[in-house]
Amino acid sequence: MTPVTQAPVPARVVLNHADIDRALTRIAHEILEANKGSQDLVLLGIPRRGYPLAVRLAQKIAAADPAVDAASIVGQLDVTMFRDDLSHQPTRPPHRTQLPLTGIDNKVVVLIDDVLYSGRTIRAALDALVDLGRPRIVRLAVLIDRGHRELPIRADHVGKNLPTSSAEKVRVRLEETDSVDGETVNEVVIEAGA
Repeated sequence: MTPVTQAPVPARVVLNHADIDRALTRIAHEILEANKGSQDLVLLGIPRRGYPLAVRLAQKIAAADPAVDAASIVGQLDVTMFRDDLSHQPTRPPHRTQLPLTGIDNKVVVLIDDVLYSGRTIRAALDALVDLGRPRIVRLAVLIDRGHRELPIRADHVGKNLPTSSAEKVRVRLEETDSVDGETVNEVVIEAGA
């Protein structure tokens, strides 16, 4: 008897370019509303995909509040050396931490990441912040919250709650960091686990 092989389940797109843009517009307005304006606001993106999302959010905030210079409120926070899973993960090169010129002391810092899953990346980000200064408030904005938290961390601003099984993989593909067959993409897909 020949064994039956099942065809792999194709990845399914759950957010396309327009969906991502709408989610980021909503998050930008939520951030401004929660902060009661743009005063003392700093957006720190977590590499790789959190940083381009932070840049996009800063541009949307600047579009909603012309007094804001998008480039002056955005930065990048590398958390590589603060992770608790370095010995279990493949080697990853650290990225450069770049803070806005105003720093983060007494600022409202919004951490930006693409997918919130276990919460361990955000825990590492909080540890990294302690080394850089003392924000007045720290908030979290993510494009996707897929659940399965291992730590008591929740996002203040979420583009889409996406319940998934732990066997599935959520992939965010952005034009700034990813290309598929030479074409730029902006999408979120769910892939079946191996």
